[in-house]
Amino acid sequence: MVTDTRQTRPPTPGLTDDSVAYFKGRLCPLRDATVNVATHGLNYGTGCFEGIRAYWSPDDEQLYVLKLREHVDRFFRSCAVLRIALPLTRDELCEVILAVARENRYRSDIYIRPIAFKSSPSIKLTLSTIEDSFAVFAFPFGHYAHREGGLHVCLSPWRRIDDTAIPTRAKVSGSYVNAALASDDAHLNGYDEALMLSANGTLSEASSANVFLVRGGEIITPPLSDNILEGITRDAVIELARRELGLLVQERTVGRTEIYLADELFLTGTGVQIEPVTSVDQRLVATGQPGPITMALASMYGAAVRRAMPAYASWCTPVYAQREFTGAH
Repeated sequence: MVTDTRQTRPPTPGLTDDSVAYFKGRLCPLRDATVNVATHGLNYGTGCFEGIRAYWSPDDEQLYVLKLREHVDRFFRSCAVLRIALPLTRDELCEVILAVARENRYRSDIYIRPIAFKSSPSIKLTLSTIEDSFAVFAFPFGHYAHREGGLHVCLSPWRRIDDTAIPTRAKVSGSYVNAALASDDAHLNGYDEALMLSANGTLSEASSANVFLVRGGEIITPPLSDNILEGITRDAVIELARRELGLLVQERTVGRTEIYLADELFLTGTGVQIEPVTSVDQRLVATGQPGPITMALASMYGAAVRRAMPAYASWCTPVYAQREFTGAH
């Protein structure tokens, strides 16, 4: 069970010091969820996290957490890679995530961040003899990367980390320095996002999203073996493309020049959702307009995440009890 040690307070919009977080086994104000500057995870990036979206449906007066169990399962896998022992079962973690979302009383789309890390104040380079800590917080969240008419991206000079260096199938906190370097360079040079190549020079993923191409009416995306994260939104898009559009989806290696030859190009991820890409390295993708397959998938995804497509209702976990907001402001 989740123990709430806070005093009753009115709901506070946005992420503030008074927002509700979960840390050290209890719900608490975010300002109290702090760590020592000597914390191992802060000094070495020895932690892992999940990014989970929840979508507000005004028609249902309900907040729906998207693919909660899939995110929790991936979080447990990431923790196992880093030898982090979570103090909760999968079911208990689901309950905590829902409790954090519920206690903040958000009536908008939000992002939920579970994070686990090595928490001992230690400079020893090890994973096995360091204490573990765990927290969850949440905040309102709209677009992560968006431009009307499609994103303008570049191929980054920074190569995607290899699975033999840092596990790419785990969301390891320290590995996101790789993504931050690529993303920051792209933004400083006037682009919205960076595409990253593997050490072999083939397409891997964007700085924080998976990549899809459309060629000849078929959808292509790099395979897991090309150092990509096993994207949960990626899996959802593949399911929609096959089931709703009847399209062939190939998971195969993509060479650099094939990126320039795409009929359509789009990114997927919890943060980015589904965003069309209309130029790469200042070269237009086809006509330079978002493509019909991309936009069809984005429309279906937008409906499914708010439980407006009955076939995908299982993707959505409700946060609030029915009519919980009756009489609320």
